[in-house]
Amino acid sequence: MTEKRCGRRLIVYEIRNVLGNPFIYMFGIVFPVLMFFLIIKTVQADVPESAISQANTAVFITMTLMIPMAVVLLGYSSNYSQELEKEIPLRMKLFGYPEKSVLLAKIIAQFVVMAAGLVIYTAVAYASVEMETPRVSSALCLILCLFLLSGIYFALAHGVATIFKKFGAAYVVMMTVFFGSMILCGMMGIKVDQLPTFAQKMAALLPMSYISSDFIDFWTEGSYNFAPLIQSFLFTGAVSGIVLLIAVRREYRKITSV
Repeated sequence: MTEKRCGRRLIVYEIRNVLGNPFIYMFGIVFPVLMFFLIIKTVQADVPESAISQANTAVFITMTLMIPMAVVLLGYSSNYSQELEKEIPLRMKLFGYPEKSVLLAKIIAQFVVMAAGLVIYTAVAYASVEMETPRVSSALCLILCLFLLSGIYFALAHGVATIFKKFGAAYVVMMTVFFGSMILCGMMGIKVDQLPTFAQKMAALLPMSYISSDFIDFWTEGSYNFAPLIQSFLFTGAVSGIVLLIAVRREYRKITSV
């Protein structure tokens, strides 16, 4: 049978598959918007009126981090773990879709849905409260970071789902990572510098902590030292890569031992 490539029909199928997951709507759209409005209400009571727009913008930037976490980290891991339970990847191979084509379609679908969620969240936020307008370079930097995070999350979610092959186990691990990252990276209303010392050291390893605390400083003007952010991306990417490599090696051993 001739192998089928990653085409429009396969990508549309994967997008529909992503949108069929209720976690996407709950944690990828509703939760960030809800947390945004809850936190700005608290923040506005503690800042002068002249600084409200900057405070709102800082909360907006922080809450954008939830979207790739929800869509890719939670959404993809739950979807793919259920597919593995039902042996859907094997069925796709029988229908002529090689693993690389399906994987590429999944990556594109995740990025498309994540981008759509980001657009919806941004439109709601900017239409509802007063916020600062970013420089084009600052906005592009944030978007690039979100897509880089999505790629890292995809590798981690794919690896965890492949290792466990069970929705329940994968869900527990990813939900722990999800809420743990939210707490460490200032997405629960507590700033990174307000955390205990050991927690701050853990947060320094994650790029989300730099995005949530530092990006507001150059949102409209100024410069930024990207070295710590890049180092944290390398660390997080390395961890996700190791998890994915372990999953791939385990699968390869199973295949070769048969």
